[in-house]
Amino acid sequence: MILKIYVTRHGQTDFNKQERILGTTDMDINETGLQQAHVLAEKVSGLNADVMIVSPMKRAQTTARIVSEKTGLEIVTDSRLREWNYGNYETHSRFSEGFEENKVNFAMRMGKTGESVLQLAHRVYSALDDIIKNYHDKTVLIVCHGGVCRIINTYFNDIKTEDFAVWMVNNCEILEYNVPEENYENRC
Repeated sequence: MILKIYVTRHGQTDFNKQERILGTTDMDINETGLQQAHVLAEKVSGLNADVMIVSPMKRAQTTARIVSEKTGLEIVTDSRLREWNYGNYETHSRFSEGFEENKVNFAMRMGKTGESVLQLAHRVYSALDDIIKNYHDKTVLIVCHGGVCRIINTYFNDIKTEDFAVWMVNNCEILEYNVPEENYENRC
């Protein structure tokens, strides 16, 4: 048996559209994000997912509610899936000096006051370990954030440091990961 985990990023926010860094600022999705979430709901209805595990942040919760209304999926909130704390980079341009470089300095706190990649990975990996342990007989949809999606991708795939910083997932794009049963114990 294979555990199937689908992962998606919330619908677009105004900050996403403006290319501004959005981590712990709790902003809802915009009109485009609402449209994306409705399209996502249509796609998810064909995935046979059993449960949806969602970040507590507004943009993820709104996206998940739209999916739930279409699919009937239960929403389980897990605070470990909240977005990366970008520290002093928060609300600034994605092109701010040092932002991209900070992503590959794994033991340095983002923007001096935020989370390091290692802290983020610890939090997200523990959530994934629990999801695999607790939902091993289910198909799971995770609704979260771009930075969290980047870490989830490293949980399932080997990623070179230089590729880590530039890897992106689009709003409401669906990623699929499979965990064969023999790997459950290796992952938890």
